[in-house]
Amino acid sequence: MPRFRVNSPRHWATAAVWLVLLCVPFGAVAADIADRIGVPGPIRFDDTEFALQWTSNPSAELYKQEYVPAGQRVQRYDSMVVIDVRPLGADVAQTVRAMIELINARKATDPVANFDLLVNEAGDEVLLDFLMSAPDASGIVVEWNAYRYFRGPDGQGTTMVGISRRAYGDAARDFVADLKARRVQDIETLAALAPFEIRLQLR
Repeated sequence: MPRFRVNSPRHWATAAVWLVLLCVPFGAVAADIADRIGVPGPIRFDDTEFALQWTSNPSAELYKQEYVPAGQRVQRYDSMVVIDVRPLGADVAQTVRAMIELINARKATDPVANFDLLVNEAGDEVLLDFLMSAPDASGIVVEWNAYRYFRGPDGQGTTMVGISRRAYGDAARDFVADLKARRVQDIETLAALAPFEIRLQLR
């Protein structure tokens, strides 16, 4: 299992903070389940299987796939596994720095937005976990994510594998209260997850 340690490099924000970013918009999501990265699923995370339910490949620079348990939808999920592959451009450090900048900017309007940053002992993987909230029809939705970043296919670009959890309305209070224990377990599971063999399907 890859071992991660808390890291707070000067060119990033302080690590002892939290973060929140909604990884899926609350509006409608187009139905598309064509696997384009060679990971059709299901993906087993802890004791739950996540099936591929949505994919996007808007350009050669981004492949995104989202997986949810049976009975859930990407538009309104409780748990989701996400894989982003960026085979060109920014490396891990640059990609994580951009995410942290987004989280810090969000703090102006989101009172729970914060993050924590872990780096593995080899220094080539980063695990970013963050919390956020937003209004919706239920009153509020609170989302926690843990994103594990490593080098992309052929050592180029970036691959991210993440776990996302959400709670809506009145359930949000208990979700935040229970997050401490769930967060530790999910981060341990994510850190131990064997890397996927990415095989990009060019259109």
